Amino acid sequence: MGIKAYIAGCAGPQLTPKEKSFFSQDEPWGFILFARNIEDPDQVRALTDSLREITGRGDTPILIDQEGGRVRRLRPPNWPDYPPGQALGEIYGRNAEAGLRAAWLQARLMAADLYALGINVDCLPILDVPQPDVHDVIGDRAYSPHPYEIVQIGRAVTDGLLAGGVLPIMKHIPGHGRAVADSHLELPVVDTHPAILGCTDIYPFMQLADLPMAMTAHIIYSGFDAGHPATQSQQVIERIVRGWIGFDGLLMSDDLSMQALSGDYAQRALSSFGAGCDIVLHCNGKMEEMSAIASVAPQLTGKSEHRARKALDWLKAPDENDLKALRAEFDELAMQAA
Repeated sequence: MGIKAYIAGCAGPQLTPKEKSFFSQDEPWGFILFARNIEDPDQVRALTDSLREITGRGDTPILIDQEGGRVRRLRPPNWPDYPPGQALGEIYGRNAEAGLRAAWLQARLMAADLYALGINVDCLPILDVPQPDVHDVIGDRAYSPHPYEIVQIGRAVTDGLLAGGVLPIMKHIPGHGRAVADSHLELPVVDTHPAILGCTDIYPFMQLADLPMAMTAHIIYSGFDAGHPATQSQQVIERIVRGWIGFDGLLMSDDLSMQALSGDYAQRALSSFGAGCDIVLHCNGKMEEMSAIASVAPQLTGKSEHRARKALDWLKAPDENDLKALRAEFDELAMQAA
């Protein structure tokens, strides 16, 4: 039947017979893993192998949120711990060269962790510009309050991931740093003037618009479209993301199961596709919701298929760096920053 324009989660550490049947019939472009899917390295590797066995595509995208800090699905004792993005910015603030090296090293080491498990996409870099007196859903995940520094660190993180054989996804376009609410739970509204957004929130995305993939923000920007969150706004996607920012890579929604969005799951997906998302993301692994999304997800064709292919063209074999030496170097930089 061909590949459908959605990314799916699964319920547990192994695929159920029902999931295998569903994914075989309604094949998603890719998958995303969460803590509920992760026990130990052998189990995760078996899971990613089984997902690719279903699709028959060796480069099937398997995503994860491995940022460091509080947002990380791989945790000790099976995997190393990493600091949040803000720690990289603090190193940069003291010494820019050391900060960029730390950012590259952390991303390169996380990529090594992921690559060994068959995970080939990390939902990084975070290009959101944090503001004072807002919800802490971004908080210390952000690299810096300064857009220029975010660009520099974001590029170093991107380069580190790619050097380790893992694709980046920049998020949350066109910027989540002003949200006064958690979009997992409710719909934030940003009333900031577009001219200010252009100089701050939007700037990092413009500077990294060459990246292969981006994830939307479930936020209303009233200066662009007061009636729809960016994920479901044709105005935002066509005029701002594709136009002003100049991003022509693969655009995916943030998780459709987040409560910022309303309506049933088929409608959430249809509204996102109608606005211009190439692919929609559904994370919680609930079969009823996935089935509704898959029932309306189109085949991956046309410009969206072209963008998906171009994104996967960025995948390369990891470089031949000595990982033990890189980890020692990173640990020394991180200790100096503590």
